[in-house]
Amino acid sequence: MQDTVAVALITSLSTLVAAALTGLVGALSTRRQLAHQLAVARQDGAERRATRRDELRRNAYVGFLGACDQAYRRLDRRWVEAGGDEPTSGYDETYAAMRAVDEAYNLMLLEGPADVAAAGRSVLTSVNAEYADQRRLASRPGGGATPLRDRYRERWLAAIEERTNRRVSFVDAVRAVLDRDE
Repeated sequence: MQDTVAVALITSLSTLVAAALTGLVGALSTRRQLAHQLAVARQDGAERRATRRDELRRNAYVGFLGACDQAYRRLDRRWVEAGGDEPTSGYDETYAAMRAVDEAYNLMLLEGPADVAAAGRSVLTSVNAEYADQRRLASRPGGGATPLRDRYRERWLAAIEERTNRRVSFVDAVRAVLDRDE
């Protein structure tokens, strides 16, 4: 009988050890699977956040360029029209376009990064400088029937070149950021 009890004990202990090992292996396997799923979920979340950030940045950059284009159109009109868009004291359409550039720049500042914001600041500064220059030139006596472009051709050409150079620098900075994020 002792042999039977010994065999029964050995059998039950081996069954318990096998069950414990199976449970341990299953628990470790489940833990690995959960850790992997958590890592995948974190990576997916990071990718979604990066994609959203890139979309917000791209929209801010496009909005800034669109506001600049509107301001450039207004500035161009002031260069070529003879007295048609004389600066008035206070608020005018060109000033409104300049404010839109400021607002778009503020949004772009929030989205960053710093190198794009610096390039945008350079564009903003050049647009504001051109506007101020036009106001000074238009306020000079004489030549009210002659467009600013004809009276101050060198200044007009320099303003166009400055615009182009600043905008190209901005676009290059934006492309570097958007290409780096992809």
